[in-house]
Amino acid sequence: MEPFTIAVRPDVLDDLRARLERSRFSAPSAPAWQAGPDAVFLRTLVDHWAHGFDWPAAERRLNAYPQFIDRGQHFVHLRRDASRPPVLLAHGWPSSFLEMLPLAELLDVDVVIPSLPGFLWSELPEGPLTRAAMAERYHSLMTETLGYERYFVFGGDIGGVVGSWLGAMHPAEVAGVHMIHGPFPADFDASPITPEEQAFLDADEERDETDSGYSDIMGTRPDTIAAALIDSPVGLAAWIVDKLRAWSDCGGDLESRFDLDALCELLTLYWVTESIGTSFRQYFDYPENPPRPTITVPVAVTLSSEPPFEFFPRSIAERAASDLRQYSAPGRGGHFLAFEEPALVAEELVAFMRSVG
Repeated sequence: MEPFTIAVRPDVLDDLRARLERSRFSAPSAPAWQAGPDAVFLRTLVDHWAHGFDWPAAERRLNAYPQFIDRGQHFVHLRRDASRPPVLLAHGWPSSFLEMLPLAELLDVDVVIPSLPGFLWSELPEGPLTRAAMAERYHSLMTETLGYERYFVFGGDIGGVVGSWLGAMHPAEVAGVHMIHGPFPADFDASPITPEEQAFLDADEERDETDSGYSDIMGTRPDTIAAALIDSPVGLAAWIVDKLRAWSDCGGDLESRFDLDALCELLTLYWVTESIGTSFRQYFDYPENPPRPTITVPVAVTLSSEPPFEFFPRSIAERAASDLRQYSAPGRGGHFLAFEEPALVAEELVAFMRSVG
């Protein structure tokens, strides 16, 4: 395990600025945000990224968090109180460890925030990047590298699913799993699907009809889109901010949840690490995932307020987890709940960890 400091070379930043200043923009296909990022907003963001955003200041802020690299795994490690089990905060896509920093600031236990394999400075492992493979890497980090005997996991999106795998595979060490998207069972064969469950499944399928294009191409032709995004910062920005707006609880106003500096900070991390393509690997390798066993450790769910997950039935979670301790639908905060509503998540996470002990 080696200490890590973010240090982006000036020539990399100069090249980024030059590319931004030479950007070409396509004509919109439909009114604002109906076919992708609003043209006016995208131009505003690009101009701020090139001329208004202070990356050196952002770099200094991020380097105030203790960061490390262990066997190709990047992570933040905040030491607070080693007398209690720590918590691993696991982000998803298109995100980074930045998403979890506001939440980490509110916790008084040790906190570990890994970058997903293939994201930023975390290398891809050998073999298919399955949820189980990601879980094993995180478990090794927590138990072998950092020496924790017992720990909690919090996560959303991919990070939440990885957390559920950790709970299923390592119940002796994982004290509990807290998710913002309710877990799915391996199948629905145990009992007939209820009308409420069917309504959610139908709504989820309907959502996929209008919002699955990104995952379809990342799951089937990731190298095709990666070749464009790794060469064009405007393309990278458009690809990411489209999802940030669609999935956050912003009411159509992206800057109500992510100001321009926050967006540029995230985009710069993806750009300087050249990791957008490797962040797609878990989509391409998704068919390699086996069915996940039942989660037997204590589970808490704080539902993200994003269609259709704000209506996720508790009964589906109970099919997947045999010890569902806590379940709530606060009605605010979206896909990036830890960033959007850190105080809310901290309150629920702390209550869950204290209830488990």
